[in-house]
Amino acid sequence: MVVDDSAVVRGMTTRFIEADPEIQVVGSAGNGQRAIEMLGRCDAEVIVLDVEMPVMDGLTALPKLLEARPGVQVIMSSTLTKANADVTIRAISAGAADYVSKPSNRGLGSEQDFQTEIRTKVKELAAAVRRSRGGAPATRRQPSGGTAPDRDTGRQRPGPAAARETARPQQPTGARAPAPKRGAAPEAKAPAGESLSLRRMPSMTPQVVAIGSSTGGPQALFEVIGHLGAIKQPILITQHMPATFTSLLADHIGRQAAMPCSEARDGQRLENGHIYVAPGGYHLVAGRDDKGIKLSLSEAPAENFCRPSVDPMLRSLIEVYGGRCLAVILTGMGSDGLKGCEALVEAGGHVIAQDEASSVVWGMPGAVAKAGLASGVLPVKEIAGQLRHITMRSAA
Repeated sequence: MVVDDSAVVRGMTTRFIEADPEIQVVGSAGNGQRAIEMLGRCDAEVIVLDVEMPVMDGLTALPKLLEARPGVQVIMSSTLTKANADVTIRAISAGAADYVSKPSNRGLGSEQDFQTEIRTKVKELAAAVRRSRGGAPATRRQPSGGTAPDRDTGRQRPGPAAARETARPQQPTGARAPAPKRGAAPEAKAPAGESLSLRRMPSMTPQVVAIGSSTGGPQALFEVIGHLGAIKQPILITQHMPATFTSLLADHIGRQAAMPCSEARDGQRLENGHIYVAPGGYHLVAGRDDKGIKLSLSEAPAENFCRPSVDPMLRSLIEVYGGRCLAVILTGMGSDGLKGCEALVEAGGHVIAQDEASSVVWGMPGAVAKAGLASGVLPVKEIAGQLRHITMRSAA
């Protein structure tokens, strides 16, 4: 479902999404209230939800949508401004799975990037929830009141038909399924035909903690950092986000943490008991000089299609700390962090990965877990306790 007060944006977003034949837009609405009403007439697995709308804005509509359709995955959509980024971070902390920045505020050259991004995120979120339900097809809903919905057959080209509010029943393809209830933690299972091999937990106290995350990461970060308490080690965080978002993410983490948190600055000295968030657009790396350890912001090419990326952060920490580093890989698409974790384990370090059941997308943590690199594969609610146990004990 696409929800945006602009008919032009609704039509554009719909065309971009449906350019992939595996995705169908089953409804579109001009405000949050209409979207809530429309959920009773269409089987939406993923909602692309605008932030600013009349009648009912995205932040107000979000909890109502999640209540009306437990398990639906919501992608917030906004122009890239500080105010909208702050609302988006708040929405993610309230249950939204991810976000996209509208291309209108990023230049015409970014339109193709936006198309790729939104299709990828819609498909990944839908695939994740279908896997959690065993790949069962969605149940087709009939529109309320017995009235057939407008199927809007004119979406193939720009024009009024592509933009008007519509709801249409989902065509059963055998590949769709209702999403699991958000926040639910079903019993964790290894992927079919695979078993996870765990390494030993660290016997030495780590000197630094590095956390990597992507899709669903802010929620996981708030859960982990918010329950961790104060530890003596510095914490470096790489979350895949643009610059406007990462500064606000650091502010939100700081309000929940028992430790000071800030967006990292180039040349900043690394201090114990402090949390540093990689700024959007830069890799966060650490280095040692004659005065100690400092942080640097690198504009080196993106890795794993990301900048910031988890891998360069981990490589730099290995250079400084050797194996006295503990990495935590949280929910996210792709496999960023896999190579860095391989190098870390080879150097004697250790890795904890979020489990599949509590991950929005088990891409990054799944890659590490399946490779046999993790010392623990844990529900997100158990990670803070494990981190505290490892980091607060006396050094061996």
